[in-house]
Amino acid sequence: MTTNGSLASEGGHPGLYDIHINSFLKRLRAEGYAKRTLRKKRSVVACFARWIEKKRLAVSDIDESHLSSFVKRSPMKKARADFETAVLRLFLRYLRAEAVCSSPPSGEVDPAQPYVDYLRKERGLAKNSILVYAPFVRDFLTYASPETLDAQVIQDFLLDRIRNRSSEYARLLTVALRSFLRFLHLRGEAPTDFSSAVPVVRKWSQARITPFLSPDEVEHIISGTSCGRDRAILLLLARLGLRAGEVVALELGDILWRSGEIVIRGKGRMQDRLPLLEDVGEALALYIRDDRSASSSRRVFLRVYAPRVGLAGPAAVGHVVRLALGRAGLHPDRGAAHLFRHSIATRMIRHGASIAEISEVLRHRSMGTTQIYTKVDFESLRTVARPWPGGAE
Repeated sequence: MTTNGSLASEGGHPGLYDIHINSFLKRLRAEGYAKRTLRKKRSVVACFARWIEKKRLAVSDIDESHLSSFVKRSPMKKARADFETAVLRLFLRYLRAEAVCSSPPSGEVDPAQPYVDYLRKERGLAKNSILVYAPFVRDFLTYASPETLDAQVIQDFLLDRIRNRSSEYARLLTVALRSFLRFLHLRGEAPTDFSSAVPVVRKWSQARITPFLSPDEVEHIISGTSCGRDRAILLLLARLGLRAGEVVALELGDILWRSGEIVIRGKGRMQDRLPLLEDVGEALALYIRDDRSASSSRRVFLRVYAPRVGLAGPAAVGHVVRLALGRAGLHPDRGAAHLFRHSIATRMIRHGASIAEISEVLRHRSMGTTQIYTKVDFESLRTVARPWPGGAE
């Protein structure tokens, strides 16, 4: 016999095992998990149910501490412990969503939340940009409070944080801090705009040649990709010059089949309509019809493995591109997904396109961004360079 609200053991009277575990597994099945994976997860959850029954715990009392105790019940390999923990976290999330057990107590208020809301709602920053800025601001708020701000406190913080760090880390930190200090002044929480106390870390945008792919390399990469999803992603990057984040954000309703257009959700909440080129449209249609399994997600591109939801972020697109480049024998040192945008711009400028035309195609908000493509590489210069006077013949 079980206590009120406790888990029924396998084979016992209808309880959590019969009702909620089966419903939990049914949901996972709908998200695209394979049968073998479902069997493994079922084994873990069933064992957890019996453990909870033995402890005579009420369902409403289950929390993360019980998950941890269950996993530590006996020595096991780290991989197995990680697997059990991941499964039970999914299960606990399901129970809370169904109001079977109580949600965890709310934690402390994020001190950077007003600033995060400002970036998202008023400045229109992309999610990934906010994820870069927010940690720096949280760190600063643990170091100083708005009431005690002065130039010396700010400079001491910077000197402490950038010691032995890369120049790019220092640049991002100073950008985030200047933005936050202006925000404090606008909100009236700081009597002075201390952003001028933050030194500028220079990033020389013209310091190196922008990497790019030749037209033959682009076609070789695309032709060497057989996966329907990955091929469609590569064509969007190579033909339309989309950013990785724009590929991730693409939804089924953004493909306007009748008008032959595609809606792009760009930076700063901007939306543009681009022509749906024939090979791009064909690749998208084949992927959606043949390879994209049923999902409640409206995102065009889904994860290959369960749960079958939209891609997590731009890094997923970068991973697709790096794999494709590797198959083609190419290994760029940075900016894999952006290589295609660079290649489009380089090809256009070598065919006589103006900066304004390139800026329009790539949807840059500032022509200063486009000017990085005005440089030429040294191999191109060799074709027009004249012999040095007095040099070897």
